[in-house]
Amino acid sequence: METRVAVIAVIIENEESISRFNSLLHGCSPYIIGRMGLPYHEKHMNIISVVIDAPQDIISALSGKIGRLPGVSAKTLYSNVITKSEPSHKEGTAAK
Repeated sequence: METRVAVIAVIIENEESISRFNSLLHGCSPYIIGRMGLPYHEKHMNIISVVIDAPQDIISALSGKIGRLPGVSAKTLYSNVITKSEPSHKEGTAAK
């Protein structure tokens, strides 16, 4: 299986979408390296970055689902490095 590292940048302007956003991330938790969220209280929004190491189709599907949530914008930045990994992603690909 080929994987890539990507960063999904997310801006959430609708608080009602936060629960669904977290559910989407939970569904891809084996692939998520980490996430960082910053609440921007003055503008009533949350800015989140999600770092993921997964097959291209998993990354694209997750980014698309996130971007279709009401009041949510998402853009994805991909690494140019493509890594071949074992079928079990839980062993990780970062060290390879």
